[in-house]
This record gives sequence, structure tokens and C-alpha cells, in this order.
Amino acid sequence: MTDLPREPIAIDVGQVLGEVLGDVRKSVTSLYAGLVTRQTGRAVRAAIETRLQGAGTLSLSLIDFSEVAIIDFSCADEVVAKLLQRYLDREPPSAFFVFRGVHEPHRDQIETVLRRQGLAAVVESQPGIFCVAGGHTECEGRVWAVLEERGSVGPDEVERVFPLLDDRAALDGLVQRGLAFRSPRTSGVTALSRMVHHLL
Repeated sequence: MTDLPREPIAIDVGQVLGEVLGDVRKSVTSLYAGLVTRQTGRAVRAAIETRLQGAGTLSLSLIDFSEVAIIDFSCADEVVAKLLQRYLDREPPSAFFVFRGVHEPHRDQIETVLRRQGLAAVVESQPGIFCVAGGHTECEGRVWAVLEERGSVGPDEVERVFPLLDDRAALDGLVQRGLAFRSPRTSGVTALSRMVHHLL
């Protein structure tokens, strides 16, 4: 097993939506940028999965919602929750995701769907500002915040940075849930936001 590829996969959901709806224009206006039916959400997810097929055994994807004006609960389920379920149900996870541009019009829908299914995801809520959306414990949230601030924690730093057993268990949980990446080569843990930073 190797580290993640150097170049994360950047996927513009607005562009994918335009392709799904047959919009031949190069840009997608807000009139076309609504994810509002399960059928549409399913088609968008299928298109995203097609793009991920050649990513290799491990991948990191930046899923960008910036050009999506509206998303309903069914599309949040199809495009976010089911995408996570497909790739994160393995041990260890085979793919990691950061969701960009999760603004107020779709934050509640994504949060609600993830919480109902016991899932969580790293999202960019404002430019350069990341958080965990969905279901997570207070301990997981605290440990994730420390990792996010530091960027990474080396294998020789884990006990110093996280002296409590519960915190180290939470760090392991973040990795297992696809909310942080542990290098199979060094065992260091890295915040996903640092791994997609140059794409933002």
C-alpha cells in the first residue's frame, strides 16, 4: 500500500450537474445549478463515481459545491452520504473526500442526512475554513480541531499531542471514518484540508 497520490481529484459538482442536464454551455448558471430530485442526485453521483474509477487503490477527492445554488435532502443523500458509504465502508478506507463550498443553502440538508446515517465529512464552510459536518462525538471534534490546526501529527508526536487514551482512540476513529489520513508508510496522521490546500 502506498501514500495517497500527490494530485487530489478536483470535481466541480456544478459542472457535472450541467453535463447531466445536457447543458452544453461552458458555465452553469444558477438556473441550472439546483440539485433538487433524487434522480438528478443519483445521476450526478454516478458521474462522480465514473471519474473516480481510475484513481487507484487510494484516492483523495475535492468535491466542489460552490456552483450549486440549491440542494435538497434526497440529493444530499445521493451525492454526499451514498458516496461516502460506498468508499468508506472498507478497512482502512479506500477513498477520502473533502466537500468544498458547503454554504448556508445546503449546509443543513447535508448535516441532517449525515447525522441520520451516522456519517461525517470534512467540509469547507467558508473559504479556507474547514469543519466536520454530520455525526461525531465531542472528543472526535476536539481531536479533529487539534489536527486541523497543526496540519499533521507525526508518529513520534501522537502521545505528546494527545496524552489521553480517549483522544488517541478518537484519532484512530477519525482515520477509520475517513476524516483524517494515516500514512501507511510513516503512520503519521494528516488533516485532509492540508492535502487539498493547493487546489483551493
